[in-house]
Amino acid sequence: MSYPLRREEVVDVAGLQAMLEASPGKAAQAILAAAGQGVVEAQLLLGQILLDGRGIEADAGVARRWFGIAAKAGSAMAHNMLGRCLEHGWGGSVDLAQAAIHYARAADAGLDWGLYNLGNLLATGRGVAANQAQALMCYEKAAQLGHAKSMNLYGRYLEQGIATAPRPVRAVRWYRRSAEAGDFRGMFSLGLVLAERGQMAEAGHWLEQARVEGNLNFLRSALATLQGAGPELMAFAARYAEEIERRGA
Repeated sequence: MSYPLRREEVVDVAGLQAMLEASPGKAAQAILAAAGQGVVEAQLLLGQILLDGRGIEADAGVARRWFGIAAKAGSAMAHNMLGRCLEHGWGGSVDLAQAAIHYARAADAGLDWGLYNLGNLLATGRGVAANQAQALMCYEKAAQLGHAKSMNLYGRYLEQGIATAPRPVRAVRWYRRSAEAGDFRGMFSLGLVLAERGQMAEAGHWLEQARVEGNLNFLRSALATLQGAGPELMAFAARYAEEIERRGA
């Protein structure tokens, strides 16, 4: 006895993602067709390319609708992306309370990005009541899942004793894991604590990596931190200032 294939089984979503690199326009048409057939992963991918304008004209409003369709079908990442749209006003108005609801649904499904984004709202009291203990739990769970940005934030909570007893040794371990996983904020955090310990050679390595990898907003905030640190970090502050000037130009 034969059974019909599920839509997800007859559409090669991984192949569509690979096609985006070689032929974005052709891939966009195939993704649109698969999304229209009800393939949830294609709906999610369509939302992303509509946000990015890859192979198709950018339209954040339509992207937001496709994320909503995929979220209703149970996609944890779609809940996360719908939350992002609601948080940042992509394709519509900002609604932080609704963003928190969708992040929570993604987090409840065990998605690291959902945990991270929900943790950020809990940490800052946006859309929900501020709750550092719950934010800590979100960051810890996401860190344990391998989420590099959450590793850094979990380390910060441990270092500073936010909603927990200070655990500086454990904090450094998480900073290192974040840095080695490629997060530039984790690189910077690790560089700072190593500098405080006098381990300047390794500290310099990570501070330089953060300078190269970090975005402009990060570099500006990092520069303020370096300028307020000891004289041994002033040379790094100068390099960060030069990088900011170079990118600004």
